[in-house]
Amino acid sequence: MDSIDRNILVALQHDGAAGLAELAKVAGLSVSATAERVKRLEERGTIRGWRADLDPASVGCPLLAWVFVALRPGASDAKFRQALLPLDQVLECHAVSGAWSYMLKLRVAGLPDLEAFVASEIRRQAGVERTETLLALATAKETAMLPVAPPHEEEE
Repeated sequence: MDSIDRNILVALQHDGAAGLAELAKVAGLSVSATAERVKRLEERGTIRGWRADLDPASVGCPLLAWVFVALRPGASDAKFRQALLPLDQVLECHAVSGAWSYMLKLRVAGLPDLEAFVASEIRRQAGVERTETLLALATAKETAMLPVAPPHEEEE
């Protein structure tokens, strides 16, 4: 990946609906060369998909919570992770170090929904020993934009 690819990625993170002509200006390339670059970035998996950035409150899930999950010793991590995949309320699932096995990022409509979801979908999973839930009281920053790393000298 070179600085042109990085410029394209930064531009796409700021405006995923940017047209190829706009991206070509950022990249300093022709539209067809830019299209090839974007296609290659998709094929490599650098660009994992295309989606809209939605306002959580507008779509009915304003409550943001993190649920820490501890699995019993010997419990199947793979089964736990697999069980979470179809659950739309689980935005992220991370294996973590320390006293917990996993940290889940959830979005739900409100406290009753959170309580029901944790009780019925998280705590009832095989191997779950305990959970702890933290609520976001306010959000100062929430983004999915990644800091695109500058190139290493040998890449240029």
